[in-house]
Amino acid sequence: MNIKQFTAPTSRDALRKVKELLGPDAVILSNRAVDGGVEILALAGADIASLAPFGRQTLAPLPIAPERDAASPVPPVVRRQRPERPERHQAGSLAGALKAHPAVPAPAPAATARAGNDVALMMSEIRTMRGVLENQMAELAWETTARREPAKSAVLRELLAAGFSAGLARKIIEKMPVGGTIASGREWVHGVLERNLTTAGPEDQMLDAGGVYALVGPTGVGKTTTVAKMAARYVMRHGPGRLALITTDGYRIGGHEQLRIYGKILGVMVHAVKDDGELAIALEELKGKHMVLIDTAGVGQRDQMVAEQLAMLTAAGGDLKRLLCLSATSTGETLSEVVRAYRGTGLAGCILTKVDEAATLGATLDTVVRHKLPLYYIASGQRVPEDLHIANRGYLVSRALRQQRDHESFLLQDDELPLVMVPRTNGDTRPGAGR
Repeated sequence: MNIKQFTAPTSRDALRKVKELLGPDAVILSNRAVDGGVEILALAGADIASLAPFGRQTLAPLPIAPERDAASPVPPVVRRQRPERPERHQAGSLAGALKAHPAVPAPAPAATARAGNDVALMMSEIRTMRGVLENQMAELAWETTARREPAKSAVLRELLAAGFSAGLARKIIEKMPVGGTIASGREWVHGVLERNLTTAGPEDQMLDAGGVYALVGPTGVGKTTTVAKMAARYVMRHGPGRLALITTDGYRIGGHEQLRIYGKILGVMVHAVKDDGELAIALEELKGKHMVLIDTAGVGQRDQMVAEQLAMLTAAGGDLKRLLCLSATSTGETLSEVVRAYRGTGLAGCILTKVDEAATLGATLDTVVRHKLPLYYIASGQRVPEDLHIANRGYLVSRALRQQRDHESFLLQDDELPLVMVPRTNGDTRPGAGR
């Protein structure tokens, strides 16, 4: 694609330059006033076919109208003569006139449908061409920025390699200060991510405050083990007498027994409930406890039972807080879908599990930042309670930026970065063009 820029004192002079260089079939992309004259961006008519395929039909380029010489006469405007209005002598004469001049027949429905389809096709092609032109211009703008600011290109590649979404990476890079080095860019990005990552605060504050916490999330994210870890940390600080455990997991074989074993080791009673009525009764009986931890059944985010489970926890009343367990091994799209499904009337925060198994942490932190979820704990193994840690923002961001993909198939090359930096427009369905 060979987009040319023309500047001249007047539009007429600029159009003459376009015609002389690109020919009469050139396509005008933009026309704007600049200091000292007019700026025009134009594309040769032969290059318009290279922008995007339009199927069997292609829009013809809009030719530049021939210039009119100042001395050439202007053709006269032909005005249609209005027919004289017939005098209204009698009603019968009007009826006779109508009979003498029958109405023009309406077009056939088939012809009307074909005309409508042609117009719809033409409008679709125009929208597609507009989207392609906008994307091409945006890509050119990013390529210019990348050449002028190579640090941005390098830091962008690192963010994408760490698993951050194209949308979040693009927003961060667009606000990155100009003129810096790669090292200063990394430091700036680290600070931005750390400031936007919210944690729940010191563990002492949570354990001393107590309350009722229900851990929710899909199957296999480690809710039961995480409940056991939190219970063990509480017992180590306040003893077993002020803690109670509840399980609503009646679907898995041995679901109750796993938590009962942990409770027996810790010396804490475990209560099993089946519905919202039993849960409300259990919470009423456990009012004297300082902290109550609830282990719920794992339900996939697309299962109808998610709504039923949220309704049961909501009906229990009280100050019950829901903590969503997110597996760090899941993709960003999956994690976002889980958050939307389990958000309900509101989440108190989240816990990251399986951090030790995750190849990258970018997608997980990306989800937490975009959905503004306070982060309570991170779980990095099966040991109870050693593998449960207070969320540390600096550590998580440093690890996410440091832990990048090593597989070449997942890394973007220099010529692929513009595809990520171009926001999605109407008709643009390319991978990475928005997200």
